[in-house]
Amino acid sequence: MANEEQSESESSTETKPAKPVDDLVTTQHTLTVDGQELRYTATTGRIVLREEVFTDGKFDGLKPKAEVFLTAYTLDDADAEDRPVTFAFNGGPGSSSIWLHLGLLGPRRVVSGDVDELAPPPYSIVDNAETLLKYSDVVFIDPVSTGFSRAAEGEKPGDYHGFTRDLESVGEVIRLWTSRNGRWMSPKFLAGESYGTTRAAGLAAHLQQRYGMYLNGVMLISAALEFGPLDFTPGNDLPYTLFLPSYAAIAHYHGLVPDRSLEEVLADAERFAAGRYPNALAQGNRISADYRAEVVTRLASLTGLSEDYIDRVNLRIEHMRFFGELLRSRRQTVGRLDGRFTGWNADYGSETPDRDPSMNAITGPYSAALNHYVRVELGYENDLPYEVINMDAAKNWSFKEFEGQQISVADQLAEAMRANPHLRVHVASGHYDGATPYFATEHTLARLRIPAELTTNIETKYYPAGHMMYVHDQSRIQQSTDLGTFITTASNR
Repeated sequence: MANEEQSESESSTETKPAKPVDDLVTTQHTLTVDGQELRYTATTGRIVLREEVFTDGKFDGLKPKAEVFLTAYTLDDADAEDRPVTFAFNGGPGSSSIWLHLGLLGPRRVVSGDVDELAPPPYSIVDNAETLLKYSDVVFIDPVSTGFSRAAEGEKPGDYHGFTRDLESVGEVIRLWTSRNGRWMSPKFLAGESYGTTRAAGLAAHLQQRYGMYLNGVMLISAALEFGPLDFTPGNDLPYTLFLPSYAAIAHYHGLVPDRSLEEVLADAERFAAGRYPNALAQGNRISADYRAEVVTRLASLTGLSEDYIDRVNLRIEHMRFFGELLRSRRQTVGRLDGRFTGWNADYGSETPDRDPSMNAITGPYSAALNHYVRVELGYENDLPYEVINMDAAKNWSFKEFEGQQISVADQLAEAMRANPHLRVHVASGHYDGATPYFATEHTLARLRIPAELTTNIETKYYPAGHMMYVHDQSRIQQSTDLGTFITTASNR
């Protein structure tokens, strides 16, 4: 009988799943920057997120909910109170932090090439002399279901594929890392790209309200703070006007707006997009024939599209159709993330591109570099596939918090700034970005509900590139300097 009980106990023990534990790996590295050697520690792996569980009002302990992958770079022998730390992530939603990690901020970067000179496989990675590590420790976070991050056993990944739970989980990672590494007194920053800017703006308010964690600065790269100006939906004419300067920039790049500088073209497009164009769209069918003809001619001169096409789309140029139409006569499409890139369709009768050529250009190099780097150089082993972009998460992302209203975190960013008047905001935009156009970002920033004296806390920078402006080497170098200057200024006590 005792043997049977022992056997049952052993069987139960064998089948009981092991509790998840952190699997962090630490390695030491050096990097030469401006003739000086930086010695730093890299810590990479997954940390377990646990939540307090209550049943009928009784505390049942901490339950594992997710395992989140991060890579942290900390400068050796630095004073923790003076040394800034930046928490960085990309967007999607559904994207890992691979782009900022290996494209701009990390101590190693991928060599992907640029327009007309793309690097061939198997690609390479090199030291990044412009790394943000010169100015700040950096922690790259892959939200649940991206990278190697996953929901814990028995938990639903979809629970994290939404606005609020995403903020809460990433915020908890930031709290845990800050507490475990004794960094509550360090200057703290967030760096987000694309939907990562949506996350960063929301986190600035969430971290203040939930943990009393006040930040020194937020870096918004290719910002998406309001979705209304970006969504081409029936009855919403705003995107047509706010995308126009980016259309003009892309057309100019491809030689369709000749004999003028980019600066002249942008200034002209901005004036028209802020005045006559929205006025014409607002008139609808009431617009006079002469006024309509004037707008058709002006749009054609700015966008490189034919007057016939603009007339047929009723003065309203949708962005995906623009990317398919602009170079149709050349049998080419242009990129959404970066309009400098061109690609091919299988069928040139199609209205829109089959795929984004700018995304095609960078996915291979970044994926190869990351999978090599974390395993070979950082010593982290995991048989899970590294999810560069989780399209299932992106397609099923929940914005239930915004039901019946525009998706926007502008008010949350403004609230964080009003509560913390020392919070500084850096906004970076690419002129050839067809996903989060710079003029739409300016539209949002101009309407932030902050007092006039806080407007000087916001700085804007522009680059002659696209959504991932650091793909363009000249922009990458300048952007690295701009971010370093921002962190140094915002960290001063």
